[in-house]
Amino acid sequence: MNPQAHLAIDGYVDAIPAPGTSWGTATFDLIHSPADAARMAPDAPDTVYACITADPRIADVLLREIQPGDLLRVTGIVVQGDDPDAPAHFTVDALEVLEAAPAPVLYDLVLERWGSYVSVFDADRDAVPVFTASGRWVGEAASPDAISDLIEAFENGGTR
Repeated sequence: MNPQAHLAIDGYVDAIPAPGTSWGTATFDLIHSPADAARMAPDAPDTVYACITADPRIADVLLREIQPGDLLRVTGIVVQGDDPDAPAHFTVDALEVLEAAPAPVLYDLVLERWGSYVSVFDADRDAVPVFTASGRWVGEAASPDAISDLIEAFENGGTR
């Protein structure tokens, strides 16, 4: 039998948590850095914990609210498997969000609303697709400067 320990650790979520293998469960990886980094070797590795919870309330929070980069404090039981190179398994019975990661910003693709129209700006293209807010195709403007002409033509029954 592998030794078990009841711990509370702080760490960052590595990837989007995933549903577990049965109802009310979720899995995620937590990256824990040494508490006293100043006393550790500069190349000391972080510890990765393969976490799972069977508490449906915690699983719900993990699957709906937690994002990569969130700083969490998890409490539960940690078990190191027989393979010392494999991540330790951490069964989470309590979770606290210490700091949420900044919201991701989409730099390559931006949606902009023009009344009842929506345009899609792509940093890699000059042309700008335009739709109605309900999803109907309006057309593609050759450049951002041509969007208003495209919308006007569409409203007057014409096509460009």
